[in-house]
Amino acid sequence: MSFMDSIKSCFGKYVTFAGRAPRSEFWFFMLFIWLVTAVLQGLMFTMVDTSGMMAAAQSGTPYEPGMGMGFPIVPLILLVVFILITFLPNISVMVRRLHDTGRSGWWYWIALIPLIGIFILLYFFISKGTDGDNDFGPDPLA
Repeated sequence: MSFMDSIKSCFGKYVTFAGRAPRSEFWFFMLFIWLVTAVLQGLMFTMVDTSGMMAAAQSGTPYEPGMGMGFPIVPLILLVVFILITFLPNISVMVRRLHDTGRSGWWYWIALIPLIGIFILLYFFISKGTDGDNDFGPDPLA
């Protein structure tokens, strides 16, 4: 599955928690989310008036936004909207990925175990899916 096919598939199956997702679909969609989030956060950080803040901190006076852009509200709003739009497709592709490895979607909650839970979940996401049909549907690579 290609990068664009993965994005189309995940948005096409917006809240579809049934079925299976191959590793390529899952990881390409995660890459898409990470790239867009990084770009929007980069925009936010480049728009902050750090020079004015540093000058105010060094002089001991309160910061007053001057010629700088101050707080970057537009990229922040775009980031929040993007997170809201991708929230359900993100969870659904994670559940389908767990289904591909032969596990129930309820295994997602293992991430709540401090320190080790997220690594167990990451191992599940990296693991090869079961060959052939399983309890959750036909092999997506067949």
